[in-house]
Amino acid sequence: MTHIVVLGAGIGGMSVAYELRGALGKGAAITVVGEGELFSFTPSNPWVAVGRRTPAEVQLQVPAYLARHGIDFEPAGAERVEPAHNRVRLRDGRELGYDHLVVATGPRLAFDEVPGLGPDGGHTHSICTTAHAAAAWDAYQAFLEAPGPVVIGAAAGASCFGPAYEFAMILDHDLRKRRLRDRVPITYVTPEPYAGHMGLGGVGDSKGLMESEFRQRHIQWITNAKITEVRDGAMDVVEMDVDGKPARQHTLPFRYAMVLPAFTGVDAVRGIEGLCNPRGFVLIDPHQRNPAFPNVHALGVCVAIPPVEATPVPTGAPKTGFMIESMVTTIARNIRAELAGEPATAQATWNAICLADMGDTGIAFVALPQMPPRNVTWSRGGKWVHLAKVAFEKYFLMKMKSGHTEPVYEKYVLRLLGIERTR
Repeated sequence: MTHIVVLGAGIGGMSVAYELRGALGKGAAITVVGEGELFSFTPSNPWVAVGRRTPAEVQLQVPAYLARHGIDFEPAGAERVEPAHNRVRLRDGRELGYDHLVVATGPRLAFDEVPGLGPDGGHTHSICTTAHAAAAWDAYQAFLEAPGPVVIGAAAGASCFGPAYEFAMILDHDLRKRRLRDRVPITYVTPEPYAGHMGLGGVGDSKGLMESEFRQRHIQWITNAKITEVRDGAMDVVEMDVDGKPARQHTLPFRYAMVLPAFTGVDAVRGIEGLCNPRGFVLIDPHQRNPAFPNVHALGVCVAIPPVEATPVPTGAPKTGFMIESMVTTIARNIRAELAGEPATAQATWNAICLADMGDTGIAFVALPQMPPRNVTWSRGGKWVHLAKVAFEKYFLMKMKSGHTEPVYEKYVLRLLGIERTR
């Protein structure tokens, strides 16, 4: 029997495991390899960090839900992929052989690229994982006892800016509700060349919308910014000019800071010749397969996608949300075709859709496709975006419990936004 191993039990890994089971029936053995037994709905982490959700409300115990669909689960985590031998070494010393491998690990969080960055031994908080967000909430409660300056943003090389924007706006909204906003100067720091760039070269009037939100909320912002060092209570930032040369030095005081790091590929795949690029992201062809090892497929943040455009300070392209669902469906269809002796022809759409919550309102961004020139480039704001994101959270957690495989974006979100589907 064909054995398919899925590395990662997050949004991409769980989704592709369910979709493979739906596509292949009982004709294949499927094993998901996770790090621990919890699934986390990562888009809810900004809410966890301000106490609007508890970790238990956005996490699930993985093994029982997968078992209902005949999917095995290994919680030990992957030590190393050995694609030349079609096997994965687990961290407990065991090995898993495979006929097809799907890499859906998400990223390694490269806090180490900036001295003093990160929650583990550094001086900034993170919302990249639910555990990080829970720790950020603990620190935020202490901060509320003695408010002061806040710095929020992203490090050079970051590729998913939506959560940082969300957290800045959600924090602003929470402080206003607590009648503390007047005691908290907020500065947003980003490598993007302008607010609302999003790693996408802008989407619709995202620049105007984001700058307007910042002005209304009295949030200062620094773009083309490279964080060089973080110390206890102070962040050194170099603002670059359009040629990427230092133009201004800032030392920003803070009592609370949340900064998204750059990403790299995870250790289990980094440095494998033919599998990854120098940053450790998995190389893929138009069908989500690795060119050197065609039985290795990859999806989500772990895949190698070039930046949409060159920027004075490095930025990456986002690879989350709708893009993940599109990649999931592509991989399931292509593996099914290959097992039937047919050519793999399915391709992901590379469309980008983001619902960015801002406390009690939000902004939706749509880029179809992600790389310009685009068929659709669109951004709108309103309370409906906040409600749509809450609904999406409930839907997706239900989907992870039930094993339902119908992509929500393809059928519902584009219809909600009044946008015709494109390939």
